[in-house]
Amino acid sequence: MEITYKNRKLEKQLTDPTEMVKSFGQLARKVNQRLKDLADADNLALLSTMPAARCHELTGDRKGELAVDVSVNYRIIFEPLHDPIPKKGDGGLDWEEVTKIQINEIADYH
Repeated sequence: MEITYKNRKLEKQLTDPTEMVKSFGQLARKVNQRLKDLADADNLALLSTMPAARCHELTGDRKGELAVDVSVNYRIIFEPLHDPIPKKGDGGLDWEEVTKIQINEIADYH
């Protein structure tokens, strides 16, 4: 999967090991593992086969974004970076066609 970041600060937090520990503390190891899972997957459909990641589409004011679990409360929130966004015949997101994402944030949105 091709990964980009919403801004330079987030990119530094997620690509520099020292910054990752400084920003996420004890979650840093899990964040790193989920990033590796995202990078290693050829498409989003493969992430749905990983129960620990629990990749899911968001709703409400976050419609169009997806998330993977980092911990009980924290999620890596991202969106497909395709133009146009791949859709199935029924209008839903075609997970098999999503190969590029933009990470927007890591947050506890509950």
